[in-house]
Amino acid sequence: MRLAFILGETLSGIRRNLSMVVSVVLVTFISLSFVGAAGLLQLQINQMKGYWYDRVEVAVFLCTETSTTATCADGAVTEDQRLAVQSLLESPTAAPYVQSFEYESQERALEIFQEQFKNSAMVETVTADQLPEAFRVALVDPEQYAVVDELVSGMPGVELVSDQRELLEQIFSLMNMASVIAVSIAAVMLICAILLIATTIRLSAFSRRRETGIMRLVGASKTMIQLPFLLEGVIAALLGAVLASLTTWLLAELFIGGWLTEQYPGTGFIGGTDALILVPVLLGIAVLLAAVSSLLTLRRYLTV
Repeated sequence: MRLAFILGETLSGIRRNLSMVVSVVLVTFISLSFVGAAGLLQLQINQMKGYWYDRVEVAVFLCTETSTTATCADGAVTEDQRLAVQSLLESPTAAPYVQSFEYESQERALEIFQEQFKNSAMVETVTADQLPEAFRVALVDPEQYAVVDELVSGMPGVELVSDQRELLEQIFSLMNMASVIAVSIAAVMLICAILLIATTIRLSAFSRRRETGIMRLVGASKTMIQLPFLLEGVIAALLGAVLASLTTWLLAELFIGGWLTEQYPGTGFIGGTDALILVPVLLGIAVLLAAVSSLLTLRRYLTV
């Protein structure tokens, strides 16, 4: 009987303030969608770190005629210098750190360059002798880059030792920045949702002040009087959270796990299954914010 009464009062309040309830649903949906997008970005960053860090390479670039570093004082790398670098990479000293390596000639470097920049006008102006020879080194442990750098970087004929993780860290930093921006926008929208929930509850309490007065006179408990108002805010926020959860899942399943995976098959992407872990987080945020906002509003505007 009490449950039926509480649900009836809740539905009555929703009908009376339908436009405000719809506003709460939409604002909660938009704000939690930004939270979901930020969560997806973090999941993707973690996925890419695990995927790319295992495949990270160290590039040992050899001297060319135009190199200006101290180790290239004699000009382009000689055959003896190249063999010395190769011998070091094959030696027992480097064995604990070097998983494998591959020599890249200037001609091969030009082919890679032309493939990477095939839509750029600079392709026509770059020749093979302008690009350095290199050894592409796969590490046993990518965290041991500094050891390999120390072993090779001071050798004659070596111009530069480059770690791909430096570029990856820049990419991940940009993605983290995008995640922070999404969270910031979500925070502003959540504040709007909280204010809307408070306004909705306040209007609902005002429109039903006569009923609540009668309930107080007949001895209804504080919980019995306040619970319908509390449920109004929670239900509206939950509907918004459900829509945000669905949007987050569709984004992960169709865009990230579908289209992006097809476009970039060599990269590890998250999918809809990974996004499911964000659903309880979004629902929990919605319930918590709605409950706290409703309780504070009821304490101020509904004296029992």
